[in-house]
Amino acid sequence: MIFMYKIAVVGDKESVLAFQALGVEVFTVSGEVEARKIVDTLAKDYGIIFITEQIASLIEDTITRYDHQFSPAVILIPSNQGTLNIGMRRINENVEKAVGSNIL
Repeated sequence: MIFMYKIAVVGDKESVLAFQALGVEVFTVSGEVEARKIVDTLAKDYGIIFITEQIASLIEDTITRYDHQFSPAVILIPSNQGTLNIGMRRINENVEKAVGSNIL
């Protein structure tokens, strides 16, 4: 049995529109309430949700809720304004949990 997961990108318009060219569904948000609503809605049907770090910083508790679930995988990406290093910090923490020490 093959499962096909949909992929979405959530963030500000300038940061996420380029993903449309790759065939990824794009959802532009501008604030905390809108971002929470979109992510919770997407979590029902999408296997991977990329979220810009700037938006993720507004909804950390929502993202944390999905950390302990199989699906969706929530992955933080830098926006067009640069990185806040939140995504890399999360990767380092997960690697440390899995391996027992930070190998990155």
